[in-house]
This record gives sequence, structure tokens and C-alpha cells, in this order.
Amino acid sequence: MAELGLADTLGVLRQPDIRPRATSAGLGLTDLYVSSQRERPFRADFAAAPTHLLVLHLNGTVTVRRGRGDVTRSRTVLPGGLFLHPAGRELSVELEGGLDTVHAYLTDQVLREANGGRPVEPAEELGVVDPLAEQLLRELDSTVRHWEPSARTYVDQLTSMLAAQVVRRHVSRLPAPQPARSGLSDRQLAAVRTLMHDRIGDPLPIADLAAAAALSPSQFTRRFRAGTGHSPHQYLLGLRLERAVRLLRTGSASIGQVARACGFSHQEHLTRVMRTRMGTTPAALRREAQRGR
Repeated sequence: MAELGLADTLGVLRQPDIRPRATSAGLGLTDLYVSSQRERPFRADFAAAPTHLLVLHLNGTVTVRRGRGDVTRSRTVLPGGLFLHPAGRELSVELEGGLDTVHAYLTDQVLREANGGRPVEPAEELGVVDPLAEQLLRELDSTVRHWEPSARTYVDQLTSMLAAQVVRRHVSRLPAPQPARSGLSDRQLAAVRTLMHDRIGDPLPIADLAAAAALSPSQFTRRFRAGTGHSPHQYLLGLRLERAVRLLRTGSASIGQVARACGFSHQEHLTRVMRTRMGTTPAALRREAQRGR
């Protein structure tokens, strides 16, 4: 699938006064486009876009109007408020004051997957408060700002969680959910583990793991967690750490080489994960192994 980019958005970010501070452009994300920026006051009409838009107000307070004529709505939005605009609809909006925002554009496909493959249309929201969606948007923004290739699986997971939250909280009527199976079959889990081991040193999107199990990304994430007790990102991180420990104990490659071979962005990343999970460091582990030889 092609990367989601600026061409898939409403056009708010193309306004001359908006200068994005960080975006997901170039990261290869196919279901999400993220941008953080300072927005200045404006009034504009935008054509319909193929993506669903969520805007998190990081500060303020500002008044926002949407719509035209007799159907205009206005609200004073506090910091932490969300603006939600569904895909396929034109937008007329006025922002009365400047503020910092995070924009997240989600494909219709990822929302459908979060809804069991069924069509879904979010409500038009203006200033609504959703603490979980706010937390996910802030985490996506932070991850994009401090990007590491190994974060790809994590971002895909956050994207699925954000889509699921939109479906759960911001859709007025939903069809009755179908019963879900718990966990992956032994064959599915074996295929996923094999793929993780084969590509342990490379960025590994959730979509690739889901394809190995013949599931949609949202189905895969739910069933993987139900069966293993871990998210795909945390499980893969554990496998990478196991491989790194084995190489540090038995090989002669430098710590930096081991880190990169096992899918960590750099030596400090491996050190951080090992200290958190094992209470030690790669250097200490290697010294201990050398003393035992």
C-alpha cells in the first residue's frame, strides 16, 4: 500500500500560515498521517478528503465554528478538546485564535477493521473530551518526533487503538458486533513467530504480521494479545532482546552491531530496553559472560 501523505488530507495543513513542526511524511505509514503545528486564525472551505480527521487542541482556549448559514455550530474549545471530521464530507470552518495542534488522518480501511470489517461513519465532533484519544494522539506525536525505525510496529498498534477508540466513542449507531475468537491458532502463532525471527533486524509493520496470520491488522492485534498476553510490539521487543542477549554472551560483535542486528535503533536503545526488562546493561552482560569463559 502507498504511504498516506499530505495529498490525502483536507488541505488545512497547506495553508500558508501553517508550518508543521513534525510529520509522519517519509515514515512509510499507510493508515495514518500525523502532523503537529502552530495554527493561526483562519476561515476557509475545504473539499472532502478520503481520510477521517482528528485534531487535538494542545492549548487555547479558542472558539471554533464549523458549517455555513443556518447550520453553523460554534464552541469554545479548551486544551485537550478534540475536533473530528469524517471522511468524504466538505468542511467549512473558522478558527478565531491561534493554538498548537496535533492532526491525525486515519484511512476508512483502518476504521472498518476496528469495526469488524463493517462500514462506519464517525460523528462530527467539536470540542469533545476523550482522554484516551488524547493520550494516543500525544503518544503518536511524540513517537513521530523522536522516530526510530524499530517504532514501526508500535505506531501501527497505536493507530489501531486510535481507530478502535473512534469507533467505540464517536460513532452514534453501530451494528451488533460478531462473536470474536480468542487468541491465534497454533499455526497462526507459529507463522507470526517465524516472520518475527526472520525479520528481527528490520522494521516490521503490523500489516505484515497480520498477513502471516491471514487476519486484518485490528483482528490480529486483539487476538494476539488475547493469546499471548502481550501486544505484538512488546512481544517482538522480547524476541529481539533474547537474540541480543544470546549474541552478547556468545559472539564477538560490538554492542552497537548487536543492537542493529537485533532490530534496535542504536546501542542506547538496546541499553534502555535491557535495563528496564532485565535490570542490567549490554556491557555488564558481556563482562559477566567473558568472566565465565
